[in-house]
Amino acid sequence: MARSDRPARPLDAAALDRLALRYVERFATTRAKLAQYLNRKIRERGWEGESADPVALAERFAELGYIDDRAFGEARARSLTRRGLGMRRVAMALHQAGVAGEDREEILPEVAEQAVDTALRFAQRRRFGPFGAVEVDRPVQEKQVGAMVRAGHASDLARRIVRLAPGDDTAFLFETD
Repeated sequence: MARSDRPARPLDAAALDRLALRYVERFATTRAKLAQYLNRKIRERGWEGESADPVALAERFAELGYIDDRAFGEARARSLTRRGLGMRRVAMALHQAGVAGEDREEILPEVAEQAVDTALRFAQRRRFGPFGAVEVDRPVQEKQVGAMVRAGHASDLARRIVRLAPGDDTAFLFETD
């Protein structure tokens, strides 16, 4: 079915509510992301009627339980750590998703506790250090460290992992000083 060439009608309060409801039923989101989406739709289609307040609409949806920033943040953090991304990268993703500071501050210590596991998961996926097939020379190790740092891992932990020979035991990395 072809779309009509005529422009879309400007939004009103009821249409904005319907757009917001459709968005939260289709996507896991935060209040900030919903407000951003609604602002974009208002810019694209225009507004008809009294002034729009997408932030208030997002807050109302949060009060109704349609949006839970904390649950979204926890799920996003778990997903990123499963992929082997470090705490800095997770913190950046939570900030970009609009997870509020207090929720983010409660989620990040859990991510920090898993720093070694996550770094090893990343190294295993990329076949760095003890997961590689052969020992690599210093310039290649530095590139591998750079990749781990860009993935959000601490540089000292990345260096310790990358400098391990293929097949080395990684248990000592879990010991605390």
